[in-house]
Amino acid sequence: MLNDAVAELSDYPFPRLAALLKDVAPAPGLAPIDLSMGEPKEGLPAFTRPLIDAAFAEFGRYPPVAGPPELRHAIARWLTRRYRLAAGTIDPDRHVAPLAGTREGLFMLPLAVVPRARNGAKPLVLMPNPFYQVYKGGAVTAGAELVYLPATAATGFLPDLAAIPPAVLARTALFYLCSPSNPQGAVADAAYLRAAIALARTYDFTLAVDECYAEIYDEAPPPGGLEVAAATGSLGNIVVFHSLSKRSSAPGLRSGFIAGDPEVLRVLKNLRNYSAAGTPIPICAAATALWSEETHVEANRDRYRAKFAAAARVIGNRFGFRRPAGGFFLWLEVDDGESVARTLWGKAAVKVLPGTYLGHAPTGDDNPGDGYIRLALVHDADTVGEAMRRIAATL
Repeated sequence: MLNDAVAELSDYPFPRLAALLKDVAPAPGLAPIDLSMGEPKEGLPAFTRPLIDAAFAEFGRYPPVAGPPELRHAIARWLTRRYRLAAGTIDPDRHVAPLAGTREGLFMLPLAVVPRARNGAKPLVLMPNPFYQVYKGGAVTAGAELVYLPATAATGFLPDLAAIPPAVLARTALFYLCSPSNPQGAVADAAYLRAAIALARTYDFTLAVDECYAEIYDEAPPPGGLEVAAATGSLGNIVVFHSLSKRSSAPGLRSGFIAGDPEVLRVLKNLRNYSAAGTPIPICAAATALWSEETHVEANRDRYRAKFAAAARVIGNRFGFRRPAGGFFLWLEVDDGESVARTLWGKAAVKVLPGTYLGHAPTGDDNPGDGYIRLALVHDADTVGEAMRRIAATL
């Protein structure tokens, strides 16, 4: 009566965390600090409020699934500026599709690009390990077999492309890559992206680069998949994802986009016409303004730099502390992530996510998230500093 494939999905990380902590009360006398979820707390930029108010009446209409043309054009202009693309490289009608948050598109993409068979066998979907769990959900629902590529300290926290066997690549339909990576904050440089695109084209699969954290970086802006692909004269076999949730501290807008290979987007757009709801027009008006304005993004980056500086001052060289190149997570080494999560909640009122919930153990005992906790530095710098002091004192 039920879909057997869904049985492959374990509980999502946050319900698992709630179950882990259900019998643990946060330390009394301390204000709880939640570092478990990557939900920015900086607040929606104030200049968006009048735009939403001005378009308020549009909440009374069904919004177009494809988004209004103003939003698509704003996204195309932003991609062109951010990645120094030649004018006309991004056609807002062929190369861009707004999404109700990138989670929707990341989940739905396998339904558009994974065939029933690949070179006479069950198609494969590749993903880094640890990984954003939505990748797994979409791949499993599409009926693919999953291949987990270690993304550990030994590989620079990105999959080792040279280690993927040709027999695996020949069956691959989709490869999810995240840069900056979640949870480790590693950035794929242009050479790495060039190699990944070459594999996608040699073996004719779709490379999906999740770049949702690309606008939060410490020093150099991370290169982008479309930037590297465009240098070859083609956007074939590659799509990228971006979101306002992290870039603009606007998770509640549920506004992101996918861009790239026009044939992939053509199929995905048709699929979304059957299954997706359009983002309300007032929200699209705010999103259009956010993609067109950079000052708030620069200020956002500075705030995250201050948070990492606060963490570095307290944690120092303990717990394998590493200031990531991008993103807003700390990936700290501990003995047992689940045990530490319970300890920190019960003794320090700090909530963290066990790394094991973000990884997969292909043979049952080699989950690369074991022995780690993930901390989302989404509060203000003072709160982050207080959380680090509690963690250091407790552990």
